Amino acid sequence: MALSVRRRESSPRPMQRWEPFRELEDLQQATAQLLESVVSGAAPGEGLAWAPPVDIEETEDAWIVEAELPGAEHDDVNVDVRDSELTISGEIKERERKGILRRRTRRVGRFYFNIALPGPADPEDVEANLDHGVLTVRIPKPEQARAHRIAVRSDQQ
Repeated sequence: MALSVRRRESSPRPMQRWEPFRELEDLQQATAQLLESVVSGAAPGEGLAWAPPVDIEETEDAWIVEAELPGAEHDDVNVDVRDSELTISGEIKERERKGILRRRTRRVGRFYFNIALPGPADPEDVEANLDHGVLTVRIPKPEQARAHRIAVRSDQQ
């Protein structure tokens, strides 16, 4: 017995170029979101806080922390120092757009970074500066934490 099949009239779809690297980026982003939701216990897309890329440098007299926060305003960034702990938090707000957003890879939303410093810090001496999307926090070392050069002597002269 033959069954009749109804065909729809449709215009042919234009050929789209296959972009394997874009597919890999999308897969990587989806995997990162999934792992983030598993670790935090929150549902995907729930606006989780993310950690900015950070460099930490130690000099003779200070610890210097540089965090990448492109698009952040200085009023939206919080820097807290308590005992030997530094916390950087805040929010990068989505800017209003006039056109259609075709692709987004820059992060927006809440961010949070926390680190234990190797020694205590005096919050009164900490300096924070946001310039060209990079937050630089300079935490002076207390006098007892600074390296002291000891002269080496010899009993033979």
